[in-house]
Amino acid sequence: MMKVYFISGMAADKRVFKYIQLPANFEAVYLDWITPEKEETLPSYALRLASGINTNEPFALVGLSFGGMLAIEIAKQYHPSATILISSVPVSNQLPGYFRMAGKIGLHKLVPVSLLKSAAAAKRFFTREKNEVKKLLRQIIHESDDDLIRWSMHAILNWQNETVPQPVWHIHGTRDEILPVKFTQPTHVIQKEGHMMIMTAPHLVNEFLQKALIEGSRS
Repeated sequence: MMKVYFISGMAADKRVFKYIQLPANFEAVYLDWITPEKEETLPSYALRLASGINTNEPFALVGLSFGGMLAIEIAKQYHPSATILISSVPVSNQLPGYFRMAGKIGLHKLVPVSLLKSAAAAKRFFTREKNEVKKLLRQIIHESDDDLIRWSMHAILNWQNETVPQPVWHIHGTRDEILPVKFTQPTHVIQKEGHMMIMTAPHLVNEFLQKALIEGSRS
């Protein structure tokens, strides 16, 4: 039974993976957030988060959005059988240019996290998600940790990585509004789906996961 370690996105937790179903002989393990240290970088945090992984046996990583960036940093050190990115990017130069600009001028330090959370929750009223998904996402956003969000924003905007550890599978929606697909190079694309396709099109994500995990376990 191979363990598959899941890392959620910023301002989210393991509940975003509630519709994910793994193939037989794979076991899901969810890595919970840890408290970042002062001025900690994304790579440093990722390696501390990896303490929850049994690296003495074959394993796979699945990272959603910000979690995918953390998964990449872990994979560079511990070489999983498969690293799977969902709605994420593997290298820092695939972040949208306006992300880097915001980091340079320190915009993320000026905008209150409470305002960002309110905007993210309000956005759910205008998305195509089912009511059950909208309600859950608003709850997750409301319960998310402000300090962790603030650190995560700073870590993303200052992330520097040019290495893509292999093997990597990357699935992305063509309507991703947070990390637009035009800036990255996914191995698989889902048409007309957005950043939260893990909840809006879980059947397609599950099909992708099954293929990636089985192929990864054979390599």
